[in-house]
Amino acid sequence: MGVWLLATGQTLGYACMFYSFAALILSLESDLGWDKRLFALGPMLAIGMAAVLAPVMGRQVDEGRGQALLLGGAVLGGLALLGLTQMRSPWQYLALWAVIGVAQSACLYEVAFAYLVRRYGAEARARIIRVTLVAGFASTLAFPAGAALAEAFGWRGAVLVAAGVMLFVTAPLHWVACRLIRAETAVVVEVASAKGFLAAAMRRPVFWGLAGLFALVGLNHWILISFLVPSLVEMGVSHGLAVLAASLVGPAQTLGRFVLMRAEARISTAQVLGVTVAMLLGASVLLAGAGVSALLIFGFAALQGGAMGIMTILRPALVAESLGREQFGAISGMLSISSLGASAVAPLIAAMLFETVGPLGMIGASFLMALVALGLARWVVALR
Repeated sequence: MGVWLLATGQTLGYACMFYSFAALILSLESDLGWDKRLFALGPMLAIGMAAVLAPVMGRQVDEGRGQALLLGGAVLGGLALLGLTQMRSPWQYLALWAVIGVAQSACLYEVAFAYLVRRYGAEARARIIRVTLVAGFASTLAFPAGAALAEAFGWRGAVLVAAGVMLFVTAPLHWVACRLIRAETAVVVEVASAKGFLAAAMRRPVFWGLAGLFALVGLNHWILISFLVPSLVEMGVSHGLAVLAASLVGPAQTLGRFVLMRAEARISTAQVLGVTVAMLLGASVLLAGAGVSALLIFGFAALQGGAMGIMTILRPALVAESLGREQFGAISGMLSISSLGASAVAPLIAAMLFETVGPLGMIGASFLMALVALGLARWVVALR
């Protein structure tokens, strides 16, 4: 029960603090009239803040403060969202998104996964799958709820509701979930006593192989997704069909996680990794052919979404199996800098590629990233 409550809290946390911007951007623009780049800078600042703080938060989990982070992060996120409803100037907007980034680093996936690994050890993967299976519906919840609330009460009213959810639903869910998890488990993984454990891990080639792998996978995905609709329209696909295909990527992530949950006992992490990166390669090929047959975009959505859904689960499993579970939080947090950094800069790279080499060139670049990621995946497996 505790894991399912944690999964629900993660779903609400992502809906309120991660997808809220995309769900409310049109209402924000209409009301405030600021430049699009300024609006986009807020979430990018939050992701950057989360990346910088990830190793620190991971170390705190290693030292037994996971429950405090999950609860405190939810409360801080709710207060920051509450402040966002009152902001009037760009500097207030950016400052509050920086605080939201701190909250994200404290109470979303990275800390939740590290907490589960610390409590369950080698049995954590099944629990992580459950969390991501439920949290995959965060965008499905955020977009219609955000649109309906903004239509009825404006964007400030919608953000006020999100703040209330974080303070009065997510925070209590995290607190109860951790109490239940602690009651049913002992600490399986203790903190390594050597102070140089993290430094030793960073000296291993597999650490840098994983960092490169996570960065390339993140770049591949977010470059394609950031400009998916304009790319498809440029290739001759109707706008409505392009939007439909883009909306299916999220559900495909949940489907991929569900398939992995059903098959996890019969397939190794190394095998899943190879299949997952191959799915990214196949997705780019299908997307490149969308100009010939628009139906191929649904195959793209299925492969791309499914691969990224599985990758969310694979990431902590790969880190634990490759570098050990001692000081997992600190090591995973350090590695998350590459993946979070990739998601932050990907839209800018996508814009440059789209303007200079067009949608097919952008897709080709993403294909090459996945191809290099496949090579790194094989290398990482060989090093383990």
